Amino acid sequence: MNTSLNVDETMAQTPGASLSPQTRAALLALLVGGIAAILDSTMVTLAIHTLAVKLHSTAGTIQWVTTGFLLAMAVAIPVTGWAERRWGGKRVWTAALTLFALASVLCAVAWNDAALIGFRALQGFGAGLIFPLMQTLAVRAAGGRVGSRLMAAVSLPIALGPILGPVIGGVILNWLSWRWLFLVNVPLIAAGLLLAWRFLPGDRPASPAGRARLDWIGLALLAPALAGILLGLSQLSEDGGAGHAGVLVPLLTGAGLLIAFVAWAARPDGRQPIVDIRLLRLRSLGSASTVLFTAGAAMYAGMFLLPLYYQQLRGGSVLDAGLLLIPQGVGALASRFLVGGLVDRFGARAVTVAGFLLAAVATVPFALAGPHTDPWWLGAVLLVRGLGIGAVLIPPMSVAYQDARPADVPHATMNTRIAQQVGASFGTAIVAVALQSLLGHGATAAFHGAFWWAIGITVAAVVPALALPAAEPANR
Repeated sequence: MNTSLNVDETMAQTPGASLSPQTRAALLALLVGGIAAILDSTMVTLAIHTLAVKLHSTAGTIQWVTTGFLLAMAVAIPVTGWAERRWGGKRVWTAALTLFALASVLCAVAWNDAALIGFRALQGFGAGLIFPLMQTLAVRAAGGRVGSRLMAAVSLPIALGPILGPVIGGVILNWLSWRWLFLVNVPLIAAGLLLAWRFLPGDRPASPAGRARLDWIGLALLAPALAGILLGLSQLSEDGGAGHAGVLVPLLTGAGLLIAFVAWAARPDGRQPIVDIRLLRLRSLGSASTVLFTAGAAMYAGMFLLPLYYQQLRGGSVLDAGLLLIPQGVGALASRFLVGGLVDRFGARAVTVAGFLLAAVATVPFALAGPHTDPWWLGAVLLVRGLGIGAVLIPPMSVAYQDARPADVPHATMNTRIAQQVGASFGTAIVAVALQSLLGHGATAAFHGAFWWAIGITVAAVVPALALPAAEPANR
């Protein structure tokens, strides 16, 4: 594949341009529809113990409520590009929202753990379609004019979901039945469907007569590859660690299938692979995908540890933990209004590096905190951490499409989403292993060590961020 594309064939970059009213309306429709899936994936994590008790299950079994969701989501991501070409983005978006809403209702009426796990997998497949489509359709709605303001809007649910989810989940679990964790999605999805029907621009299938050929071999290699890697990482903290068959078998199988997929997708026969990894040769997309991998690792490593710190080390309830994490959500929200202008002025590289360093510094107090550390002090550093974490997603997302052609938007999106998803699982697995292995030295020491690992992941993320484009002289 020739990666030297002509200027008129690549995506227009207008970082300083404001969004048109039509684009803002389309973004509103996408964000309302997408926020439900993102909030749901974080709310349910808090309910593992509650679900095990209410459904008369075990923690190990009910954990598949989360694991099954993630695996199904990974399987669905590679399908989105083909589905958009086959039926059109607006149709697939409404179908994905409908599937997610239906699965949410089924989860809410689940009668035992097996039913809930199955319905959560169906819900995860819908979410796997929603996340990349949200980004792709936003770029489409903007006419291919990709900039930091557009990406700030698109990444808003991705940044706020892991932060607001525990708050909403804590409120529901404290005062309502666990079934409302899923029913709360339905009105949001209904509003999203109405807004999508009203404001999303109509589109037609990209392939003649709506016929897009599905890369069955690529799908058969990539979907189980991602599922195996995520499954292995999710079980890394279990007894036996990296040498356990439950970790080694899926990880090695997934890695082998991934290598086979890379060989299949890179073949120069002119066919369209299920995910075009050849686009990673483009500097903009390659560097952005790498940074989004590390951003996912840094974000979710902290989000795994912070609720546990407040609940297990400080003895707080689920609601307490959710409320105490609000400052981080406020910081992440504030970054939405600041980062666009900073990227325009200083460039993606400088803002991303600064965001990672700020997040790392703001995590240090938790690596030194104990059960009785002043909560007001921790709330203040969480605000700063939210600013840093919220700042690291927008710059790489805004440059990812810089050298890509309009026809390559779905594939560019799938590459970035896969990178971020695997990175999130990697970061969570690392700190979970650190926490588990250090518990023999006491809970306080274990959390200190795990937070230092989270800090190390965040600092290491600076290295790939240095490959992002610097500011253009005209922007300074």
